[in-house]
Amino acid sequence: MITIQTQDAPQAIGPYSQAIKSGSFVYTSGQIGLMPNGELAGTDIATQTHQVFKNLYYILEAAGAHLNDVVKTTIYLSDMDDFAEVNAIYSRYFGTHRPARSTVEVSRLPKDVRIEIDCIAVADANTRF
Repeated sequence: MITIQTQDAPQAIGPYSQAIKSGSFVYTSGQIGLMPNGELAGTDIATQTHQVFKNLYYILEAAGAHLNDVVKTTIYLSDMDDFAEVNAIYSRYFGTHRPARSTVEVSRLPKDVRIEIDCIAVADANTRF
């Protein structure tokens, strides 16, 4: 297993890694709308969702993968009423690529954000860090 670390995404706020690469698979930790400096990008769902995707993009890039390599995502929402707006933003980042996905409403997320997303991607198994 290889620990994935990039300064282009926020550092873990607990005892975990931004991502782990095992063989060809990359498992990201849940990303919230924090900027790399650790500050919240904004309070609205659109701003937070865009920041989450920026974080995922840079973490996947550090692991030798891309959003087009994502096979599964899990979206955690603090309010399912945000589903349509998140879905529209999600579609822009994935385009015609359609990874498997789960979306759940949760009672609370870290730092009281509105959204958290984690993903599993496939990357080149020979990439070394």
